Amino acid sequence: MLFALICTDKPGKSQLRADTRPDHLAHLQGLNEAKKLAFAGPFVDAEGKSNGSMVVVEAPDMTAAKALADADPYAKAGLFANVEIRQWSWSINNPANG
Repeated sequence: MLFALICTDKPGKSQLRADTRPDHLAHLQGLNEAKKLAFAGPFVDAEGKSNGSMVVVEAPDMTAAKALADADPYAKAGLFANVEIRQWSWSINNPANG
């Protein structure tokens, strides 16, 4: 199953995001290598500055998806004000559907 991790940064934490980014990217690369990552990227504000993240992961259930969200270095560093986890169905342009 796919789960969307919709993460909102705490205000004023751009330096924390920048400092933690290398570890976050390494974490995502590990998920990708384990075939648990569908796609990911930052949300941006009107000035183009990152202010959150959307990460779509493959997990057997909500508990496993939450564990993946909690393991993200951004989450561990306390960057996020909120993380919403929602099961998601990739219907259009899903590369798995050829």
